Amino acid sequence: MIEIIKIWFIDQHPIIQALVAGLFTWIITAIGAGLVFFINSSNRKVLDISLGFTGGVMIAASFWSLLAPAIEYAEMQKELGLSNLPSWLAPTIGFFFGALFLFVLDKIIPHLHLFEKKANAEGVNTKWQKTILLVLAIALHNIPEGLAVGVAFGAIASPELINVEIFTLGSAVALAIGIGIQNFPEGFAVSLPLRRQGLSKFKSWQWGQLSAIVEPIFAVIGAAIVLQVLPVLPYALAFAAGAMIFIVVEEVIPESQKGGNTDLATMGLIAGFIVMMTLDVGLG
Repeated sequence: MIEIIKIWFIDQHPIIQALVAGLFTWIITAIGAGLVFFINSSNRKVLDISLGFTGGVMIAASFWSLLAPAIEYAEMQKELGLSNLPSWLAPTIGFFFGALFLFVLDKIIPHLHLFEKKANAEGVNTKWQKTILLVLAIALHNIPEGLAVGVAFGAIASPELINVEIFTLGSAVALAIGIGIQNFPEGFAVSLPLRRQGLSKFKSWQWGQLSAIVEPIFAVIGAAIVLQVLPVLPYALAFAAGAMIFIVVEEVIPESQKGGNTDLATMGLIAGFIVMMTLDVGLG
């Protein structure tokens, strides 16, 4: 059965592959959010470890799956005479604008970080409920993850890169698996606080899983952009990396430290980094 699914997946168009990978990460989020049906209250230590783990996965994915391939591809372009630009320039520009993109979204989209009062909501002023603001905060976090997955699948499917070992199906799958793994604790990191606010278990799960709906959407967008304009590939890879690093530094790490479990959160981050690095090197 697994072999049949593998063969089917390999034969699909890259945009379909990106969509399936994005749906996979969404489903894992929904499963994680489903813990709200079995757990009545959130353990802050577990939550902080989970947030740390998420940060570790995102940092490792940003380098191993995005920045390193972007630099290698830019160097290859220069060696083949396809570009006269320094090999560091495209990744640098992409990384900067990825971070800038999330910075702008962070200032525009109304959202609320975990355990914060509604008065501390960020973005433009709004009368939206606290529930919606919490979900939007995680959705904002998931945008670069979806883009990263899409760009990875778009890269391996480009005809010009078929014989280039920089991008492989294994590395793209590893990235999707890594994002999916960190989405599991992320799911209950959303649903359990919502349950504490008085929402029913079903409503808490519903909102928790909804926070990841942006991932398959932006996975398709990322793959489509790379397939249409191949020269933007190093920019696109670095763009996704910059966006992810911004989220880790601005949101994930600070939130993992607020509960006073600094050491646990740090070890969670180390574990997440190791898992993502192992997946990328092992499958890539």
